[in-house]
Amino acid sequence: MTKAELLDVIAKANSEMTKKQVGEVVDAVFNTVAKAIKKDGEFSYPGFGSFKVRQRKARTGRNPQTGEQIKIKASKSVGFKAAKAFKDKL
Repeated sequence: MTKAELLDVIAKANSEMTKKQVGEVVDAVFNTVAKAIKKDGEFSYPGFGSFKVRQRKARTGRNPQTGEQIKIKASKSVGFKAAKAFKDKL
């Protein structure tokens, strides 16, 4: 599902809101979630799941074109773990 499809579904379910208003609300929600993850290192939504910052250690990789070994720096990424209620719906 794309962002445009998500906005369409939400706008149809909430006829009192315009698509632009729905877009602003959805953007605000995702911006708030991103800020919470950055500040606290995690964000949980009961019944859906949790997002958590994960550390990746520095490691040695290989350039697939040349076969040459390269150093990959340590980095951070965000992982998602689905809640049991969400998994059961799949």
